[in-house]
Amino acid sequence: MLTSGSAAAMAGVAAYDLLQKKHALLRNFPLIGHGRYLLESVGPELRQYIVTGNDEERPFSRDQRRWVYASSKLENNYFGFGTDNDVEHTEAYPVIKHRTFSEIAPASHTHAGEEETLPSAKVLGGPRERPRQFRPRSIVNISAMSFGSLSAPAVEALNRGAALAGCLHNTGEGGLSPYHRNGGDLVLQIGTAYFGCRDEQGRFDLARLKDVVESAPVRALEIKLSQGAKPGLGGLLPGPKVTPEIAEIRGIRPGVDCISPSRHAEFTDMDSMLDWVELLASETGLPVGVKSAVGDLVFWETLVDQMSHGDRGVDFVTIDGGEGGTGAAPMVFADSVSLPFRVGFSRVYKVFAEAGLQHDVTFVGAGKLGLPDNAVVAMALGCDMLNIAREGMLAVGCIQAQRCHTDRCPTGVATQDPWLSHGLDPTLKSVRVANYIKTLRRDLLKLAESCGVSHPALIDADDIEVLNGTSSGSLLREVYGYQPHWGQVSSEQRDDITRLMAGAPVGGSAASPR
Repeated sequence: MLTSGSAAAMAGVAAYDLLQKKHALLRNFPLIGHGRYLLESVGPELRQYIVTGNDEERPFSRDQRRWVYASSKLENNYFGFGTDNDVEHTEAYPVIKHRTFSEIAPASHTHAGEEETLPSAKVLGGPRERPRQFRPRSIVNISAMSFGSLSAPAVEALNRGAALAGCLHNTGEGGLSPYHRNGGDLVLQIGTAYFGCRDEQGRFDLARLKDVVESAPVRALEIKLSQGAKPGLGGLLPGPKVTPEIAEIRGIRPGVDCISPSRHAEFTDMDSMLDWVELLASETGLPVGVKSAVGDLVFWETLVDQMSHGDRGVDFVTIDGGEGGTGAAPMVFADSVSLPFRVGFSRVYKVFAEAGLQHDVTFVGAGKLGLPDNAVVAMALGCDMLNIAREGMLAVGCIQAQRCHTDRCPTGVATQDPWLSHGLDPTLKSVRVANYIKTLRRDLLKLAESCGVSHPALIDADDIEVLNGTSSGSLLREVYGYQPHWGQVSSEQRDDITRLMAGAPVGGSAASPR
């Protein structure tokens, strides 16, 4: 039975509902209408855990999340009773074609491949002879996620995990924070707002960049032109996430929306961009690359045309798929601007391949490539390295609540709320990040072995078939218009990585200490 106090409270709510004019539903159905808003607020959770099937959720299905979670905890990540993917009715379903015979003799012990770092088949900065050129120790690396977008414990966990797994950690455009200084080698991203390397007026400061580079294990510089979640828009960090600490690191005002420009101020065309690339490379000695989503191909055609002269060029190209994204973005940009990874990457790769420059650039792919099937297709299309972002967040503890833009991430991953972020233990979660990366590399190695090669970079576009249901299929090379041998490394690079995988040293074979 209701107490007199409860009845009075309900009567007060009902009276307010009848008098207010903001919500017609509550005015017409006082008290009862609140039930609708309650169900709406918990709808995502109900669908996530009760309503949807194993392969229905986006951006990551329940099966995909379960694989990441189990891999990060070293639990059983196998699946029973066959695939529950709708292979019969799915268009563009990739199938990896295994080989019966091969010269490669895979290891047979239980934990084979778990500690294999899988070095890159290409030396980063080697073709342009950068003073600090190196061969990355891992083809799987942590993508750009800024401190500010992610919490301090999350960034620390990712960096510690990178150190444990022997891979690179991209700082994101938010600058190099104290939480990036926990042992992991870094790729320093330079965005349009030049956070961490700007003066008091927000202009790029070369001296400050050099100070930052020398103060941390920075191995390469990445110029961010655009990203998959909001291409052509610039970055956005909502005001509630701009704490005094973040404001100090970035050089901005606390509590105010932090909006990065959509374009760089240091260059206005390809000629001036390449001049800036060479300036950064000569002043730091580091390999320098660009990161971009793919829209208009004129940019890439112009880049390749300029690089064909041989005197200037980028050392690596990071292609971000339009299906990527870890933070806040307008819906139309997240859904409808820039090409999905496979379409965008293949078009850019073809521009380089037609000019004969594909072996002089390290290609890095990003955009939901932290799953073995997506990763191996990316490698077959010509990726040399893979950047993982949201999958790393899942390994840290993300539950795909999709509250990244609200500062209310329930697991403390994408928030600056002290109470929410305090629940994330970076020491424990760093081990899970490393476990996940090692498991992904092991699975990629096993897929390479099934294709009869010693390294995923040697998987060919003819080793993947793209099915249209169970009625027909086409080779990956045919689907994306590749010429024979496109997507492969050069014969010299193939020989080098084959010898490396067999345990023989070659030049530039490791990420040497600074």
